Amino acid sequence: MLPEQPKISVIVPVYNVWRYLGHCLKTLGNQTIAVPYEIVAVNDGSTDQSRQILGLLAEQFPQIRIIDQENAGVSAARMTGLRAARGEFVCFVDSDDYVSENYLERLYRACTVNQADIACCSYYCHAVGSDLLFEYPFRRAGVFDTTIAMKKLLHDVFIQSYLWGKLFKKDLFTKANVVFPKMCFEDLAVLSRIFAQAKRVALLDESLYFYNVRPDSTLGSITPKKMNDYMRAVVMVRRGLEENGIYPTYRNSFRFLAAKTWTCCLYYLVKMHLNLRDPRGYIYHLYRVTRALNLFGKDAFNATKMLEEGLQPVVDQPEPFWWMRSARRHGLPLPENK
Repeated sequence: MLPEQPKISVIVPVYNVWRYLGHCLKTLGNQTIAVPYEIVAVNDGSTDQSRQILGLLAEQFPQIRIIDQENAGVSAARMTGLRAARGEFVCFVDSDDYVSENYLERLYRACTVNQADIACCSYYCHAVGSDLLFEYPFRRAGVFDTTIAMKKLLHDVFIQSYLWGKLFKKDLFTKANVVFPKMCFEDLAVLSRIFAQAKRVALLDESLYFYNVRPDSTLGSITPKKMNDYMRAVVMVRRGLEENGIYPTYRNSFRFLAAKTWTCCLYYLVKMHLNLRDPRGYIYHLYRVTRALNLFGKDAFNATKMLEEGLQPVVDQPEPFWWMRSARRHGLPLPENK
C-alpha cells in the first residue's frame, strides 16, 4: 500500500532495460530512510520484459507506482514522473543504474539538517563490460549559497550536470519553469535554471550513486548528433542565464564550461574518427567545434536568437574511407561508429 503522503518521490524512467531494472529498483526499494517515499516508475513504451519486471517488483515493494505511456523518450518520461510526483522532494535515478542503501537517507538528511534546497553526492562509474568500478575523484563537502553553488555547477567538476545523484525540493522545478528538452545532455540544459532558484546547496563527500557505463549509453557511445546536442545544451545554459539576468555574474564560469565542453568534444572527435579508422575531416570538425564554442562565450552572442533561428549542426557524419566503401560493396563487416 502506498504511503498517504510521501516526503520523497524517486522518478525512474524505464525503457528496454530489463537486464538492469531489477537491481535498480531493489536498491531503491530497500532504502534505510525512515520517512515515507515513493518510486515513480514511468514505463516509456518498453518492448522488452521491463513492464513485466515492473509488475513483479511492484508486488514486492509497495513504494513503487507504475505509469505507462507510449514511447516518447527519456525527457518526456521525466516530465511525466515529475507531474505525478507527490513528495516535497524529488530525485531522479536512471533505470540502468543503482544506488547505495542509504542513498535517500543521506541526501534527505543533508537537505533537512542544512536547510538546503538541493543535496548532491558523488558516484562510482561501473564499467559493465569489464565489471570495473571507479570512484569519481573530485569530491568536496560543504553547504553553499546560490552564487557559489552555481559557479561550481557551471565548472562541472565538484557539482556535475547530471540530474541523478541529487535530491531537489520539488518546487524548484515550478519556479524555474523546467521543461526537459528532447535531446541528449538534457540534464546540462536545465540544471542551471534549477540551481539558480536554490538558496542553499549541500554537498556530500560520499559516493552513493552507481552509474553503469554501457556501450550504448549517452557517454558510452559518441555520434555527431550527441556532440551537436552537447553544444546545443551549452547554448541553452547561456540562454537560461541571460533570461534570468545573471549572465554577467557567471560569465567566467560559463566560459569555463565552454572550455570544458571543447576538451570533451576533442576526445569525442578522436574517438569517432578512430572508430571509422579514417582521420579525414578531423581537423575540419575540430575547427568548427572550436569556432562554435568561442562564439558561445562572446558577450555579443545572442543565445535566444540562435536557438529560435535553429542551431545548425556543428559536426557532420564523416564520409567512410575508400576501403570501407569497397568493403561495403563486397558485403564485408565494417567497424561501427558508436
